[in-house]
Amino acid sequence: MTELSRLIPAEWRVIYNNPLQTAGDVREFRMEGDAAVSFPMGRMRLESTRDAAEGQAANLVFWCPEQFPANLAVTWDFWPVREPGLAIVFFCAIGKEGQDLFDPRLANRSGIYDQYHHGDIDAFHISYFRRRYPEERQFHTCNLRKSYGFHLVAQGADPIPDALDAVGPYRMLLMKQGTSVLFAVNDLVLFSWQDDGTTWGPLLGGGKLGFRQMAPLIAEYGKLQVYAP
Repeated sequence: MTELSRLIPAEWRVIYNNPLQTAGDVREFRMEGDAAVSFPMGRMRLESTRDAAEGQAANLVFWCPEQFPANLAVTWDFWPVREPGLAIVFFCAIGKEGQDLFDPRLANRSGIYDQYHHGDIDAFHISYFRRRYPEERQFHTCNLRKSYGFHLVAQGADPIPDALDAVGPYRMLLMKQGTSVLFAVNDLVLFSWQDDGTTWGPLLGGGKLGFRQMAPLIAEYGKLQVYAP
């Protein structure tokens, strides 16, 4: 049992387990944006194949194909490899009218940020390794935002070292239970927030999970697990 396991209700069970070790493990994942997926260390490496000078056009989102329930806990291993850049996890992502995230009636998405917070989807997202811009590299935070919209609803300190000093893996945990959202790295809870279902829009239910990176970040991921009641 890991230290993080104590934060997940004892009665919850693993409903999805993906080691993220080989191309076969992500065969059904969906990439939005131009990016390379490789496994040089036996774990999933993501990096943009476009020049970071192209701005938002160089960024990516890599979606897990599964539809997950409203109450869930997600854990994964994270390694920052090269900076600058920014890493985000999306969850509870769904069309604004309840469509599946991959419904062809939804507008095309290509990694450009506005498409995810002011497009035709609703989602939570946590930016947890923010090193893209100078001000982010001076003061490290993890931010929880709720969309539709660009609502910053919770914030906590980022304990992950810069890539040059990182040893990893850093075990990440996000948990959504009822109206609460919790985020932790290793055994440290960074924030816990309650959604009133009004101030920032209606409560979000089940949906998709995805990893986003801002170029030129290179990062690696492993041991993706999802728990649910």
